[in-house]
Amino acid sequence: MKIVTIGLGYIGLPTAIMFANHNQEVIGVDVKEDVIKMLNNGHVHLEEPGLETELKKAVQSGNFKAQLNVEPADAFIVAVPTPNKDDPYKSCDLTYVLDAVKSLVPVLEKGNTVIIESTIAPRTTEDFVKPLIEEAGFEIGKDIFLVHCPERVLPGKILHELKYNNRIIGGVTSACTEAGKKIYSIFVEGELITSSASAAELSKLMENTYRDVNIALANELVKIGEDLDIDALEVIEMANKHPRVNIHSPGPGVGGHCLAVDPYFIVASTPETTPLIQTARAINTSMPDFVFSRTKRLMEQINGKKITVLGVTYKGNVDDIRESPALEITQKLVDDGSYEVSVFDPHVNQSWIEKDFKKATLDSDLLLVLTDHNEFKTLTEEDLSEMKQTYVLDTKHIFPSHVVKNHYLSLGNIGSLSRIERVPSF
Repeated sequence: MKIVTIGLGYIGLPTAIMFANHNQEVIGVDVKEDVIKMLNNGHVHLEEPGLETELKKAVQSGNFKAQLNVEPADAFIVAVPTPNKDDPYKSCDLTYVLDAVKSLVPVLEKGNTVIIESTIAPRTTEDFVKPLIEEAGFEIGKDIFLVHCPERVLPGKILHELKYNNRIIGGVTSACTEAGKKIYSIFVEGELITSSASAAELSKLMENTYRDVNIALANELVKIGEDLDIDALEVIEMANKHPRVNIHSPGPGVGGHCLAVDPYFIVASTPETTPLIQTARAINTSMPDFVFSRTKRLMEQINGKKITVLGVTYKGNVDDIRESPALEITQKLVDDGSYEVSVFDPHVNQSWIEKDFKKATLDSDLLLVLTDHNEFKTLTEEDLSEMKQTYVLDTKHIFPSHVVKNHYLSLGNIGSLSRIERVPSF
């Protein structure tokens, strides 16, 4: 089978490589010439364990090549970004999806399958994609098989989860669903769950919305704990020992291409019936301001002059800074202008990030932990030897607190900020 994958980002590229390494002919299409060149030379443009090794295998076998243009194939997979629009409900911007579909319509042939993997608002496949194909003279379910098959993978484990996770196959018709099942059965070993396209769209969005709402509950508990001087993390740990309770971990906010984006697609589709989802979004988007204000308060109390930010990605052990609350907090600190701000993140290659940890912490008063990279979990007293003061504000609860003893604050005991003695100014 020949498969064209449009969009070679965090989902499209691993998906294309997975098909290629299961003996399918795969053409990867992207709009970035530098990305095309890198991929054809066997190098990936994003951080994902094992991906470059699998890419080299796919290129060397001749089963994968990247290019700028779409060409005829048996199946087409659209895996392009769907950002939020700048409107009151941050609705789904379908520009890239619809452009991708328009680019493949001229090469469509009867019997082809078109799969939308991009995360989209409910009813997008039927109300927006289907008409574009029908306008070209094709009958959906007879001439062309149209499917929504959302990804449900964890960055850092994408290759494993693409293969072993259950997969929703949402066809516009039953024949479309069967066509989608045939394609994904090439490599998926999890259950292939059959559904309609619209139900598949909403299921994907609700999977991420569930997590967003749960995290909002945890973040609200942090604020409750601060007001009542109760350790919120201890409360969560005890509550989760109940057999039917699973409160998620609080943090500095919610980022990435899913949790910080997808709930708005549901809200925009039906704003009057989604007060809980909207409230959860408001709580989570308030966390960067919360962390920023508590950081300023701590710096005032310890008479601090320099902050070292540890991590700016939206989650640990990846290089992805999309919608990152850590990046938002860092920018707020820089814009405030009250402190010297140094940033250390071993996973992000940017000119404004200090690559040497000792230089990043030189004369620093505070380590502000905003991302749970593994590298931060094993820091020692010696690693902090260049700091002026060794205070830590750990928003991810991963720092070895014994290293700094009584100078450690987390979102659990952030209420104790008020009890820290103010350091005199000289």
